[in-house]
Amino acid sequence: MPGIEKLHLEDALEDSPQTRHLLSVFEKDALALKKYSAGLHGCCQRIMKAQNELCAATQSLAQHLRDYEIQKFALETEDSILTSTLKQYASYLDDVSSIQQVLSAQLSETMMYPCTKFLQADLEEVMTMYEMFNIASSEHSSAQSRYMKLPKRREDERSRNDANQELYLTRKKFHQTSLHYFSCLNALQYKRKFCLLEPVMGYLHAQRAFFRMGQDAVGKTDIEDFLTNIATSVQGVQQELQQETKKTVDLIDNLEQQSAHLYHGQPPLDMPYIPPNTTLTQKAGYLYIRSKQLLATKWEKCFFFTQAGNLMCQAKDELAGSLVLDLNEPGVMAEPCEADDRRFVFAVVSQKKKSIVVQAENDREKDEWICTINNIVRESGYEKGTKAHPPPQQTKKERAGSSSSMTKQASGSVSESSSPDGQSISSNASNNNNATSPTTTSGPAPSPGDVFLPDAPIQFDIITPTDENGTVTTNLAGPPKINPFDQSATEVLDTLDAAIENASFVESFLVRFLGSMEVKSDRGEPLVHETMRQIMAARAIHNVFRMTESRLVVSSECMRLIDPGTNNVRTQFSLADISFWSAHHENNRLFGFITRTKAPGAAISTFACHVFECNVSAEEICQAIGTATKLAFQAIMERKKQTKQQQVKKKESALLLANIGQIEDAPEGEEGLSALPLSSDGKYLVLTTTDESDLYAEPQDMEESMAKLSVSSAPPEEIDSESEA
Repeated sequence: MPGIEKLHLEDALEDSPQTRHLLSVFEKDALALKKYSAGLHGCCQRIMKAQNELCAATQSLAQHLRDYEIQKFALETEDSILTSTLKQYASYLDDVSSIQQVLSAQLSETMMYPCTKFLQADLEEVMTMYEMFNIASSEHSSAQSRYMKLPKRREDERSRNDANQELYLTRKKFHQTSLHYFSCLNALQYKRKFCLLEPVMGYLHAQRAFFRMGQDAVGKTDIEDFLTNIATSVQGVQQELQQETKKTVDLIDNLEQQSAHLYHGQPPLDMPYIPPNTTLTQKAGYLYIRSKQLLATKWEKCFFFTQAGNLMCQAKDELAGSLVLDLNEPGVMAEPCEADDRRFVFAVVSQKKKSIVVQAENDREKDEWICTINNIVRESGYEKGTKAHPPPQQTKKERAGSSSSMTKQASGSVSESSSPDGQSISSNASNNNNATSPTTTSGPAPSPGDVFLPDAPIQFDIITPTDENGTVTTNLAGPPKINPFDQSATEVLDTLDAAIENASFVESFLVRFLGSMEVKSDRGEPLVHETMRQIMAARAIHNVFRMTESRLVVSSECMRLIDPGTNNVRTQFSLADISFWSAHHENNRLFGFITRTKAPGAAISTFACHVFECNVSAEEICQAIGTATKLAFQAIMERKKQTKQQQVKKKESALLLANIGQIEDAPEGEEGLSALPLSSDGKYLVLTTTDESDLYAEPQDMEESMAKLSVSSAPPEEIDSESEA
């Protein structure tokens, strides 16, 4: 069934940190589902016990069904069919709660039984498997720790066999428990699709069977169709669960057979020999790393993996790995060594950094790790045999005319940022083409050469812009330099706050700046996602962990980044310059937007993508930006409309004044008034017989009269010219 998340049974034995983290998400979802199911069960009991309060109990059930939408289920989507179905059920329950009471016997059979079965059988099974999984995991870790501490002396052969057999039993038990636990959690995702619907469906069937008086409310045709569709859907989910259960059982059997040789730390002699793979260039697994504490040494279990020519390490409780050693450095090699009387020990030697001593589980794992590291070192794609030629120097005039969103160094091509040890590092987009990031996009990603400029620098720090007058630069492609001695930021903030108060839409969010870089295009969701990947990969490679925290103020006037400590405006973006914005489709805490900038005298515009991390959902911030831009566009169109209306009124006023100016002035004094044909009382004009005849004249006579009138109203110069003609 599409949209149902699953735990991969193939990863149960490896027990990687990623699998543990995904398992914690499923456990959290199961606990939330148990809590919700307990509430559903309580609502059904209330209906059974309180027949006199049936109306209130049914209403509570309806409200509880609506609350499923606001529950924070880690594996449930917001627009799931189950949510809409429960909403529809709630609407029908509102009608039922105001009409009838139900019979306890029918409700006990059709409503209480499925809910109790799901709560006490299915969910309790998941809780029991949770406890068994933790016990098996603890026993396996203890047995593995005792096995790894065995010395190399031959006289301890019996204790070595005992420890190996104990590790075999505990690992097999842990694997079997993990497989059954994972399958129970996967099955729970199917059961929730019908176990939460069956009690409500039974309740509605009981109402329709025993309360015919509520035919107008319950016996509608749409309810019958709705129940039929839901019953068909539930049967379909149950059939899918049966098929999935059968596949899961077969898969568990196959995995147990295929993983038999992995249960032992060191495979026994009677098992077939599996030679190590010496051609690997990527490997991941658990190793014990040696660290010194005062006068003693300590061995810790960590998950190691190779990524983009780097040796990475990740503890169980960590979400992302950290850099252990850059395998691209000259002089790096892996070789066997002796340390603390432990077996299967090898070291990764480096000329610049301290060597790393780790311990594998057996000879095969040790040989594969050594070959993998040495293969990565020998690969041409990861060796630094020659140094890159520096770019040509730019003059001050060329740097001043550049409109890049990144802050460039004196060479004009590399952006430098401080690393945690105080050294400056340079990061180009072209150097990160092989790097990966935890937040990679799904599907075919665009080629970096198609969307990024060659040697495009990455800006890791946000820098505040102020000009000589203390005003904020609005058209910014990226975060500019900060002036720590500029005391005019307070005046700028007061001006901006006044502008924000006049805005029709204002929202504020707390964000952390991850980086920005120049791009070739001004829009595209794959472009924003690829920029996020490039920036996150560059941060991981260069160990850049510091992030600048700011308060993002989104208004219908503009967007501003404000220092939360000093309330100084760091940078400002005009809404007209923001061409595209998007949130990451996998990590809902990452978002980015693209700005365009056109330098004075430049023929084309440049584009830059800025990436941020937030505490709230990135979709909320993108929605706020969309609302602000929509309101700003409406305001611009309204101003254009008002300007056009004013121009039309002005043109009409000018035309009216021009027409008035062409009318001859009436004669002044009593002589002028006496010339008019007035009535005896002087209040009305008296029409002559000529004027009355003009009113009823023929069209041809009317045209001759209009011609005479036009000649009589013409200026004297025109009359003279016409008379001469």
